[in-house]
Amino acid sequence: MNDLSTSGTVALVRVEGLSKSYREGGHDHVILSDATASLFRGEFVALLGPSGSGKSTLLNLLSGIDAPDSGTVIVDGVPLTEISERERTLFRRRHIGFIFQFFNLLPTLTVEENLLLPLELSGKIGVAERRKALDLLDQVGLAGRESTFPDRLSGGEQQRVAVARALVHQPALVLADEPTGNLDSKTGASILSLLQNLASDRGATLLVVTHSQEVAAAAHRVLRIHDGRLAEEAVELSRS
Repeated sequence: MNDLSTSGTVALVRVEGLSKSYREGGHDHVILSDATASLFRGEFVALLGPSGSGKSTLLNLLSGIDAPDSGTVIVDGVPLTEISERERTLFRRRHIGFIFQFFNLLPTLTVEENLLLPLELSGKIGVAERRKALDLLDQVGLAGRESTFPDRLSGGEQQRVAVARALVHQPALVLADEPTGNLDSKTGASILSLLQNLASDRGATLLVVTHSQEVAAAAHRVLRIHDGRLAEEAVELSRS
């Protein structure tokens, strides 16, 4: 794991006593139980756990897409569990970036239009913002491809657009759900390195859901969900 000193650093994200369950077939299924954790500014944290353990649910709770049964979520000083759904939506658009395993680019929009979507949703679109967005496209190695549609791009190129889109509005927090899971190992390593560098340059906190030991080994810290419990991984993972 890489080192990042968090001594004296104020947490960007604080989760306290977070619980979430779903009722199905007449039974309650506990997804998270009394989860508590902090994520610090500029930190890269990997989130591990078996399939169906609640990793994606935790991302939804951290972003305010979903609400917990109990507990608090505070992001950048804002208590997401105490504000309205509309306020959570506005906060998410302005302060949180998302990256998904299957890219989630809109097929009817060009690369540039996909890239500018978060700026339009957050009301921050303008000439200067468009210029910065195109500069970001250059940084992810896709200069000159702004008029291309997603189906003309490779999987790795689509994920590069997705990385740029997640960062274009300068979010404080970036949530990535298996961002390398649909890519070959070489392309995945390239995407991870790109994501790390761009997030670090912008001082963004990065939380990556992954099954990959290689991704986890590159993180500053590792959190694991098992049987509804969230805990920090105590043992350093192998880089092999």
